[in-house]
Amino acid sequence: MKKGIHPNYRFVVFRDVATGEEFLVRSTVETKETTIWKDGKEYPLYKLEVSAYSHPFFTGRIRYVDTTGRIEKFKQKYAKYQKKGK
Repeated sequence: MKKGIHPNYRFVVFRDVATGEEFLVRSTVETKETTIWKDGKEYPLYKLEVSAYSHPFFTGRIRYVDTTGRIEKFKQKYAKYQKKGK
């Protein structure tokens, strides 16, 4: 392998900011912050907006969208343009 062309592949702690849950995996992501993991060692920290701990699909708290209401709202909003075009 050539030297200096590969990203730094190391252990990184990922923290879900919505739930506070953390997990440790190997990654090449660049970080500026560090944190102390459960084993007492210091690792780079990367903050996530959404992970499996907070995503509705994985948590089972899925919000269903009323598609009928959305279609009616769209038709009402653009009905005035249909009248002008005729």
